Amino acid sequence: MTPPPVQSNSRRQLVLVVLMLCSLLIWLDNTVLSATLETLADPVRGLGADPGQLQWATGSYTLAFATLMFTAGALGDRFGHRTVFCGGLAIFAGSSLWAAYAGDAGTLIAARAAMGVGSALITPAMMAILMWTFTGPARAAAIGIFSTSAGVGMAAGPVLAGFLLGHFWWGSVFLINVPVAALALAGLAVLVPNFRSPAPRPLDPAGMLLSVSGLVALAYGLIRAGQVTVWSRTDVWAPIAVGLALLAVFVLVELRVRVPSFDPRLLAQRTFGGGNAALGLLLFAVAAITFYNAFYLQGALGLSPMEAGLANVPTAFGALVGAPLATRLARRLPLRHVTVPALTIAALTMGGYGFLGLRTPLAGIEALLLVQGLAIGMVIGPVTAALISDLPLDRAGAGSAVTNTVRQTGSVIGIAVGGTVMSMVYRREIEPSLGNTSGPVRDQARVSAEQARHVATAVHRPALARAADDAFVHAMHVGAGWIAAIALLGAVVLLIVALPVTGPQKVRTSGPDHEETRGPVDRSAA
Repeated sequence: MTPPPVQSNSRRQLVLVVLMLCSLLIWLDNTVLSATLETLADPVRGLGADPGQLQWATGSYTLAFATLMFTAGALGDRFGHRTVFCGGLAIFAGSSLWAAYAGDAGTLIAARAAMGVGSALITPAMMAILMWTFTGPARAAAIGIFSTSAGVGMAAGPVLAGFLLGHFWWGSVFLINVPVAALALAGLAVLVPNFRSPAPRPLDPAGMLLSVSGLVALAYGLIRAGQVTVWSRTDVWAPIAVGLALLAVFVLVELRVRVPSFDPRLLAQRTFGGGNAALGLLLFAVAAITFYNAFYLQGALGLSPMEAGLANVPTAFGALVGAPLATRLARRLPLRHVTVPALTIAALTMGGYGFLGLRTPLAGIEALLLVQGLAIGMVIGPVTAALISDLPLDRAGAGSAVTNTVRQTGSVIGIAVGGTVMSMVYRREIEPSLGNTSGPVRDQARVSAEQARHVATAVHRPALARAADDAFVHAMHVGAGWIAAIALLGAVVLLIVALPVTGPQKVRTSGPDHEETRGPVDRSAA
């Protein structure tokens, strides 16, 4: 292993600032879109996007990110992590500009997918540079400081989106990425050497193609079901079947590769596989309930984007408090005794959406979101850290790649399934209210509650708008029940899994020398 060049302390601190800026950029982008969905669905202020198109606008980013991230680590090993990092930032900035001026939903979906490609290139390189720049105790401190950017992004994203949507057009939430990316590019060019691994991993084009194709086909079938409201059509079940088959072939191919970018053997281990299954189910539920939350606050309750952004701050605050709280509790209690109750509470808060209505006080909603964020924060970080730390050091990088991919895949499927359930139930519920409407009005009202409200205003039918609100709330109630069941299943899995022992209950050797023994796979895929 070639040791990293020695840098001054001030230079390393500046590198950390640049990395935190890039991490903040990605986390902001992950959160601002949810605050923009209601605007994008509006035919006048946005693009008039239907629920399926909004599912793709959200899911295309996550899908590209999930399937390309582990390949991006190998590219950094081969061509240098700064080179890949800069390429990812350039793609992210260019596609943000493209998204900002998208003239239709299809263009926005394509731009969001390109943004996901940029993020997939940025994330592994960002972690690799952090690991190369800092060593020994300074590395642990740097990682702790670096991780705060996620919490800041979660809290600031919805509020920033609300401010921009209140003063500018919807494209401003993407346009703001461009100057930040340009500043980060300048910092990378001046401060960061082009680290690369002395033993680069082989690329895995077959695995990448199979995983992308499989997830795209699966997501298409699931989202299509919500558009046509039946599961029996060929254009619904055939893509789902093809997607599952391609993903099965992907696993078989990765099992035969000498150095797989995604190692399915790790998932065969009871602890690691079960823990990741629980995380995947939780992220499925989080993505789905977040999708509902965006339309409930702005659409059904009529909050402004800024008001909705501020209403979501308790979720981020709870998540920020939850992770360190769980870490402290795990020093005295088995990790299972901390995370299983937390995941159960998270599931119950998601089921709590089934009791929200058009007249629910905002304070009650914010209290629910605070508890939900706290519970989720007590699960994701501690369980992920425990699973990775329990692996041998030379497998930690591969384990991190698997865990990140499982979590992102859970989010993709959660958005697809959650949005489809919402669309199906809404259309069934709104149908009785459309008997005395004309064909064009009926067709538009069937698309979504957002479209129904718009056409109701245009034809002066306030009763239709009220019916759309009621239909949406009923759909949210039904969906919340299924989402809570999925999250509870995750709690059951976590209960069965023998989670690793953490804290003082486990004595583990650590220190600068052991950190330096990590192979290039670890630093690039983390």
